[in-house]
Amino acid sequence: MQEAKTIYVTGGAQGIGLGIAHHLLIAGHRVVITDIDEEALSAAKARLPYSEYLLALVADAGNEQQVSKSITQAVSHFGQLDGLVHNAGIADPFHGPMENLELAAWQAYLNTNLTGAFLCAKYAAKHLRKQQGSMVLMASSRAFQSEPDTEAYAASKGGIIALTHALAISLGPDIRVNAISPGWIEVGDWQKPARQQPVEHRSIDREQHPAGRVGTPNDIASLTHYLL
Repeated sequence: MQEAKTIYVTGGAQGIGLGIAHHLLIAGHRVVITDIDEEALSAAKARLPYSEYLLALVADAGNEQQVSKSITQAVSHFGQLDGLVHNAGIADPFHGPMENLELAAWQAYLNTNLTGAFLCAKYAAKHLRKQQGSMVLMASSRAFQSEPDTEAYAASKGGIIALTHALAISLGPDIRVNAISPGWIEVGDWQKPARQQPVEHRSIDREQHPAGRVGTPNDIASLTHYLL
């Protein structure tokens, strides 16, 4: 069996992040989840198994002070940090004409999705280096396959790809750095109860994926676990 590791997962209370946390706990690892949604964190704590190996913290991935503090808390609680998964992000692209995209919205996408990844890497690096650890940053297929009126989201995820390259060179070989670019992932069952709802997908949604279906959080969780 793989040696138990301590993994820090941002945006871990819902969606892909919750699926990753669940998968890692089942695999025998210690998991720290952070999220800005306290209601979702409470629901996640009630849902996730092996609560003695779980630490849930309220933290904004785009806030430097909160990122630094939560990583310090994670190391203090479990004694080490072996892996970082930056999954937190604004997931819904702006679907309006670019001319209507306000600067504040543009900055919000970049702050959470891209700056958040940098901040997590910055404050986790010294701990990961001690463990010969790993980082996984969540990008998106939208970094490569654009849709109309998604400039802020696409730019933030494209930045993740470039940041991953740079971090891998700067931090290797002590720390491995990889990115995952999910396509359409159905997260309906992995939301907090107030947001759970049945979802129907159009044939065009399924056909844009070579597998002929939309993805699931378990798909991403399995790959994340492998990379860690």
